[in-house]
Amino acid sequence: MDVDALKTAALVAQHGSFTAAARVIDVDASTVSRTVASVENKIGLRLFQRNARSLTLTEEGAAYLSRVGPLLLELDHAADEARQLRELPSGTLRMTASVAFAYEVIVPHLAAFRDLYPKIIVELLPTDATVDILAEKIDLAIRLASAPEGDVISTKLMSTRYRVCASPDYLDRTGAIDHPTDLQTHDCLRFALPEFRSTWKFRRGTDDIAVPVGGTLLISNALGLRRAARDGLGPVLLGDWLVKDDLAQGRLVDLFPDWECSATTFDTGAWALYPSREFLPRKVRAMIDFLKPRLRTAGR
Repeated sequence: MDVDALKTAALVAQHGSFTAAARVIDVDASTVSRTVASVENKIGLRLFQRNARSLTLTEEGAAYLSRVGPLLLELDHAADEARQLRELPSGTLRMTASVAFAYEVIVPHLAAFRDLYPKIIVELLPTDATVDILAEKIDLAIRLASAPEGDVISTKLMSTRYRVCASPDYLDRTGAIDHPTDLQTHDCLRFALPEFRSTWKFRRGTDDIAVPVGGTLLISNALGLRRAARDGLGPVLLGDWLVKDDLAQGRLVDLFPDWECSATTFDTGAWALYPSREFLPRKVRAMIDFLKPRLRTAGR
C-alpha cells in the first residue's frame, strides 16, 4: 500500500473534502479524488460516501482510518528518528563520578570524546558524595560498587579489583608483610567510609578472612590516600585502576598479589547509572558507548 496515498485519504477525512485536502498538499482536487479511489480499490472498501454536495466517511472508512492514522504517525516518527541518527548528538551532558575516578579515568578520555562529539557540552561534577541523580538533574553517574539497586537503569563499564599496597620505603623501614593478618600490627591508611575503615577482606582459594585494621590517618579521598601511601605512611587498600601505574613503576608494591582484596564484596565494578526513562537521550548513549571499550581495556 502506498503510504502517501493513505496519508492523502486520512487528510480528506480530517478536512472533510477533496478540495480542502488538495489545498493542504498543493495539488488538484481531481488528483486527491483519484488517489482516494485507488486506495478504496486496493482495500476493497468504500471510505467515503460521495454526492454532488457533500462527502462523508462511511462506517467502514471511519473504522479503517482510525486504525491507520496512528500507524502513519508512527511511520513519520520512525523516519524522524532515523534522520536524526545521521546528525551528531548535542546538548549538555551532566555527569558525575568519584573525584579520583573522574580525574584518573574519565578526564584522560575527554579530548577524544570531544573530537567525536563536538556538539555535546560535558559538565563533569566530581564528588565522593552519593548524588541523587533525579534531584540534581544528573544525566549519567559513574558509581564504583557491586551491582546497583534502586529505581535507576545501569550498565557495567568495567570490572574492578582492590589491591593492598605500600611503598618500598615503608617496607624497608618495617619489614616485609607476608600475610594479610600481619596488617593488624601496622598503621594502615584508611578510607573514611564506614565499610572501609575497620575491616579489610581477603580471599584465596578456600581461605576467606576478614582482617581488622587500624591506623592514625583516615582520608575521605582516594587520591589523598594514594599520595600518603607513596610517601611511605602505611599500607593502603585502593582500586587497581588507581594504583596500576604506581605498581608498574615501582612507587608502590602489591603486598598480596595472590589474594583477592576488598572492603565490601569481591565482585565490584564501575557502573553507569541513569534515570529510568522511556528513551535514553542520544548524548547519554554516546558517552556510555564511548566509555565502555576504553574503560574495559583500562581495567585489564
